[in-house]
Amino acid sequence: MSKFTLPVRLALLVAGTTLPLIVFAVGLAYYNYHQDRGEATRRVLETVRSMRLVLDSEVQRMTGGLQVLALTNSLRNDDFQNFRRIALGFLDQYGKGGLLLISDRKGRLLFSSASEDARSLPLRGNLEIIERVFETRTPQYSDLFTGAINQHRILTVEVPVFRDSEVIYDLCFSPPIGIFQELVEKQRPDPQWTVTLLDARGVVFARAPNPNETFGKRASPSLYAEMFRSNEASLPTVSLDGIALAAAYTRSSLTRWTVAAGVPESSLIAPLWRNIAITSLIGGILLLVGLTFAVRMATTIARGEMLHDLLIEELNHRVKNTLALMQAIAVQTFRSSSRDERAKFEGRLGALAEAHNLLSQEKWAGSELRDVIARVLHPFVLSNPDRIRMAGPAVPLSPRLAVVLSMIVHEIATNAAKYGALSNETGRVTLDWEVTADRPKPRLHLIWTEIGGPPVTAPVQRGFGSRLIERSARDQLGGEATLDFLPRGVVCTVVCPLDEAR
Repeated sequence: MSKFTLPVRLALLVAGTTLPLIVFAVGLAYYNYHQDRGEATRRVLETVRSMRLVLDSEVQRMTGGLQVLALTNSLRNDDFQNFRRIALGFLDQYGKGGLLLISDRKGRLLFSSASEDARSLPLRGNLEIIERVFETRTPQYSDLFTGAINQHRILTVEVPVFRDSEVIYDLCFSPPIGIFQELVEKQRPDPQWTVTLLDARGVVFARAPNPNETFGKRASPSLYAEMFRSNEASLPTVSLDGIALAAAYTRSSLTRWTVAAGVPESSLIAPLWRNIAITSLIGGILLLVGLTFAVRMATTIARGEMLHDLLIEELNHRVKNTLALMQAIAVQTFRSSSRDERAKFEGRLGALAEAHNLLSQEKWAGSELRDVIARVLHPFVLSNPDRIRMAGPAVPLSPRLAVVLSMIVHEIATNAAKYGALSNETGRVTLDWEVTADRPKPRLHLIWTEIGGPPVTAPVQRGFGSRLIERSARDQLGGEATLDFLPRGVVCTVVCPLDEAR
């Protein structure tokens, strides 16, 4: 795979740094949304519980008032004329629209606060609740039904009237339906909320908003299906107005009526989208600024690299010219010298040129030891590369070390090609190296070992090549080089400190 350009790499660096932060911020906003949504759901549930307590309290007040009326002597003595005065006083506290009725077990009306002529009144509606009053001898609370007298949809609170421990009448109170609507309006926490009161069958009898449009309708399907499974729950639902709500409901154990409320999902999710939009905007701006900065930096660095490459090319050109000039001078100088002497000098120049070429490829940032040695030894193993075995770790070399070691290895290999293991068909060379962690700098140990060549005898005096190896190791590398002329083959050991490859 081709390498990315510098601008692309810097852009990826900026994006790789910025995008995770943006994703984290969006995730944090989403987490906060879930926390807020859970808190809103809990608040809705607490609200409906509070409203249920208020509703139960109001109904209990009505029930208590009716039970007091049921104990009056006028009612127990069938003195309905005097009872009317007491009944009207009870109704005054609830305003217009309230109705008190007294009926027997068969639903025949014996008294109505709306008319003094009881004989003209029809039979009571909702006979089932009358029967329950007589059977249970306890107060009962109706669902929404159509009243027989005024033909309006009403709710009733009904209590038994006792005489000698026997239930003789049903005392029924139909409160103004607006009482419940006022309760909803007062208890509604916010205009965005939907609050509903439903009877035991799930029919709406008070609601905000849109009370007139929803009165007498059954609860929305999702709420209706859930409210008969448990007495209390939180759930997502869709209102009768088609609005998605985070809702909760609770059922009264007194009346079996249900209080339901919900907050629009849109009001909960709006902060999420707002936070995501703000986060994305800020993140996008930061990313754009970062990319712009990366492009500008890449341009500046590219110009610097271009100038660096130009300087390297100029340096390479001048070094090559210098080497060519040195070669021309050598040809003139060694015109009268032997062919062997000229070959030695040109070989040394060639080794220097190869080291220079390798460093030029790496833009003078240093080279690998194995690459330097392989370049120098290449001319000596063209026919059989297996004659020289190299073993050692990767060792980066500074330009200075690369040039000097290439000259040393060239001299050793030249000597082996003329007199040693590389001068016949059977000789072999082993080149091993290792790095030891010495102070203040690590040290390179390089060992050249020859076997299989002609028998070796130690020279009477050191030649130029031997002196070049020893002096280069000592003076230019700050180390040492030893040449051992063993009968089985030459062993050359070079030890020197390593510079940092740059």
